[in-house]
Amino acid sequence: MARTRALDYDDKRLAILRQSAGVIADRGVERASMSLIALKCGVSKALLYHYYTNKEELVFDILYSYLESLEASVAAADDPTLAPTQRLHRLVYTTLHHYRDSDEQHQVQLDAIRTLPPDRVEALREIERSIVRRFSGVIAAVNPALNHNRPQLMPVTMSLFGMMNWVYMWFREDGPMSRETLADLITRMLLDGVRSFQDLPAVDQSPPVFSRSTNSGS
Repeated sequence: MARTRALDYDDKRLAILRQSAGVIADRGVERASMSLIALKCGVSKALLYHYYTNKEELVFDILYSYLESLEASVAAADDPTLAPTQRLHRLVYTTLHHYRDSDEQHQVQLDAIRTLPPDRVEALREIERSIVRRFSGVIAAVNPALNHNRPQLMPVTMSLFGMMNWVYMWFREDGPMSRETLADLITRMLLDGVRSFQDLPAVDQSPPVFSRSTNSGS
């Protein structure tokens, strides 16, 4: 007969994930042992191993839960009946709002994903791709020329994520700008650039003048 889960199993698991993310973000994945994580979480090592048989499983669940929650938040906020510019602003604001209490998870995502095996990295990448596709679809609706002869859609979309993903490095909740105002600023910056793109003719794919070989630091 299978063992019945405790009624608070999921609540305890989520608490472990939140506190573990703080430990790993602070110490790094190599230095954050399961013993230290259990200590910081205020649980026994045996209980921690009841939820996760090793650190790889724990790291993966931190990242998977984080990205799954972000994807759900973005999907719930998206409203296809809105104008593309309004949709984009809502998606940007929702993402920045989701980041509010996720600095530690974001840090783990940046640092610890390299420690996971390829199959688990691919599972995380698939969620990321789903989020990116939603954003790129809205950006393409603003200016379809971004995805014509010389595709610019993906570089523009990833540039947007570049702006949003590093907000945690400098943004302060008690600073002069709210997250909603920041979302408006980022959206307007992107839209002003996106609207200026034209349907450019195809160009040859010869290497740029400044190739990797020229970046020698000399």
